Amino acid sequence: MGDGCVIQATPTSNKKNKKKNKNRGRTKKKMTHDQLLAFKFVSDWVFLDHPSASSSSSSPSAASCVVDDFGVQKPVGRGGEKLVFELHSHSKFSDGFFSPSKVIERAHINGVKVLALTDHDTMAGIPEAVESARKYGIKIIPGVEISSIFSPRGDSELEEPVHILAYYSSIGPSRFEELDKFLSNIRDGRFLRAKNIVLKLNKLKLPLKWEHVCRIAGKGVAPGRLHVARAMVEAGCVENLRQAFARYLFDGGPAYSKGSEPLAEEAVKMICHTGGVAVLAHPWALKHPVPIVRRLKEAGLHGMEVHKSDGKLAAYSDLADAYGLLKIGGSDYHGRGGHNESELGSVNLPVLVLHDFLKVARPIWCNAIREIIECYAEEPSDSNLATITRFGTTRILKGASPLSCGQDLIDHCLPLWLSSQEMQNAEFEAIKLKLSNGSVNQEGIQVLLETK
Repeated sequence: MGDGCVIQATPTSNKKNKKKNKNRGRTKKKMTHDQLLAFKFVSDWVFLDHPSASSSSSSPSAASCVVDDFGVQKPVGRGGEKLVFELHSHSKFSDGFFSPSKVIERAHINGVKVLALTDHDTMAGIPEAVESARKYGIKIIPGVEISSIFSPRGDSELEEPVHILAYYSSIGPSRFEELDKFLSNIRDGRFLRAKNIVLKLNKLKLPLKWEHVCRIAGKGVAPGRLHVARAMVEAGCVENLRQAFARYLFDGGPAYSKGSEPLAEEAVKMICHTGGVAVLAHPWALKHPVPIVRRLKEAGLHGMEVHKSDGKLAAYSDLADAYGLLKIGGSDYHGRGGHNESELGSVNLPVLVLHDFLKVARPIWCNAIREIIECYAEEPSDSNLATITRFGTTRILKGASPLSCGQDLIDHCLPLWLSSQEMQNAEFEAIKLKLSNGSVNQEGIQVLLETK
């Protein structure tokens, strides 16, 4: 596959109307042995923090599910459910239209069991998402979509924006401060870029005000092109969002402006450095996907999106295979509405795809959790405790019984994050031993476990 090839983004599941009609009548099959094992592996992880749920009548079981011709789960029988993963979604903390709570509520209505909130260049919405997800039994994967630039060596004309999805463990990134500074620099650049876009639009005689864009973005949110487009619609500069992008805001368009995004390779390396899984977002939007995938694979890229709501894109699936990358997908939900946007949970990921994703992700997340807990064992300080409780898996509350020992904290929390097999290693045992040798109830620290 050469660098100059043109990739035809044709969904394999419904190329023509005739094929669509045929797909409505897909045959249902019993799971193969491999699919049964994959289903158990995935469901055990999904219900890890609800140990009683995996055996309850309300949880899906291999016996209650079959698969269609593409390996996608199809529930059968009374109470049968699918394990629906949504791995790409946005909230008001970046350029989405809804709060994280509303996103979670809508996901629940659509039957989603696992959701990754992947706002642009910020993880500020994760705590609210986790809190809201408790009510519905949805598992949250803390995520972020990092804005970056691909810059071929010695050829500035081939520069183009690239977005990298990062997926983290339940307690988030290790080395959180490093990642937060990295993302903060990008957000600062987004403010400058949005201002430059408004200035360019003003020079094009469009009466758009910076204050209008900031009001739409919301307090503290770095404005993106979508915020500018919404302001343009409200100001009567264009008829709709599509027109705003088609006429002014597209890459290289008359009002387009660059921010201070890092190189795509740097974004991938930062994700790997902080205990995350790095996935290339919507490669079909790239002008030169092949050299980008090659370079990012060398930097540590784990996967790429190839599944959309209308099926798997065969050419990008082949590209992922050529470089040994995971093949996943998500709706890229923003809540803007209209027939052009995919709904939460609309991307049907085969059970073997989910298995492969978790098979790669779980060891990475396990190491990140170990690193975070180890820092706390070495120095049981407020700041290290905050790293563990940052996303609300455990919270510091008033009026409950304090856990008097760090070992109790670990014993209570690890089963929420890791399987028994993952916990049974010498490193975690050494951490427990270190914590058992001394009380961590230092002045100012009171750790309380929230009951679900």
